[in-house]
Amino acid sequence: MGILKHLIGAAALCALPALAQAQCGGSFSSFKAGLKSEAVARGIPAGTADAFLAPVRQDNAVLRADRAQGVFQRPFIDFSRRLISQGRIDSGRSNGRRFDAIFDQVESRYGVDRNVLLAFWAFETDYGAFQGDFNTANALTTLAHDCRRPDLFRPQVFAAMELFARGNFDPNRTTGAWAGEIGMVQMLPQDIITNGIDGDGDGAVNLKTSAPDALMSGGKMLQHFGWRAGQPWIQEVTVPTGMDWSLSGLGTKMSAQDWQARGVRPRSGSLSNLPASLILPQGHKGPAFLAYPNFEVYFEWNQSFTYVLTAAYFATRLNGAPVYNAGNPDAGLGPDNMKRLQTKLQARGHNVGKIDGILGAGTRAAVQSEQKRLGLAADAWPTRALLDRL
Repeated sequence: MGILKHLIGAAALCALPALAQAQCGGSFSSFKAGLKSEAVARGIPAGTADAFLAPVRQDNAVLRADRAQGVFQRPFIDFSRRLISQGRIDSGRSNGRRFDAIFDQVESRYGVDRNVLLAFWAFETDYGAFQGDFNTANALTTLAHDCRRPDLFRPQVFAAMELFARGNFDPNRTTGAWAGEIGMVQMLPQDIITNGIDGDGDGAVNLKTSAPDALMSGGKMLQHFGWRAGQPWIQEVTVPTGMDWSLSGLGTKMSAQDWQARGVRPRSGSLSNLPASLILPQGHKGPAFLAYPNFEVYFEWNQSFTYVLTAAYFATRLNGAPVYNAGNPDAGLGPDNMKRLQTKLQARGHNVGKIDGILGAGTRAAVQSEQKRLGLAADAWPTRALLDRL
């Protein structure tokens, strides 16, 4: 999907000088000149920087794509049904068999379950079928110039220059997602430098045409982000009526025994003896999951709660889990009313981030706090009743 993946490893950004993080805007030609000066200061030869930057152009289509992420306004049930089809499940299992030996290596070396990686491969590029047709150098430089997230994208330009210097990037021809990710599992240049693996043994790392390279690199990246070998990520559960819904959400972690004592039961199998959070993506009347420590790693791949929950759930489906019980959740809020709610929450002192109509972590926490204050079911699912009460 290449959307909202603004979270390459944060550690890759920490070493940047504060001044570099602040540089953005102005004329595009002057901005490119500034990039060249910093590249040289970083030790990149001036000729390399010139050759990389010469063909780079500002791409307004990238900016339009960055600002048009309405798909994340969809609630979990709608979003997951849109992304998960029987065809994607069948293709995932077929690719699992086709690259069985590679997945065996990924599981052995990096401890990442094949179904987790298959789910990302499916959502990012439909198993490599569509990897994006944006010019990557243009996309990264355009987003670095834009002042929304220069601290994320500026270092990616220099990482792309390094790949160019190694002969692994062509500023004229390398293409990918609008946000600068490349290849079958959509990795940003810094992630390629840190985690790129030659999985097919040809002496090169090619994430666009080599599935073994892409899958091994994706597995290494998940391990780098903190994936714990042999541990689950999420598990569907059933919840009793009338429990303390304020215990739901990623901010609360309890043991399996504690959840069982409160009436939470696995829909199939048994609960893992690990700290877990109860996730109610559409409130206490909708689907319910326990999220284990590995679920947190998903947010290092993508910051959208709806996306990562759907990817995590899809991985369990590929692993044989049944279709979740959708229940009968209360109607949620449309984008306009969600923005109204966020504005009201912000006025009450809650940090909801950008007023964007997307139910993110900040808005969920604020909703739960207000539900608790008002004596409503504190399940972090915003409804018209809450909006009216506020």
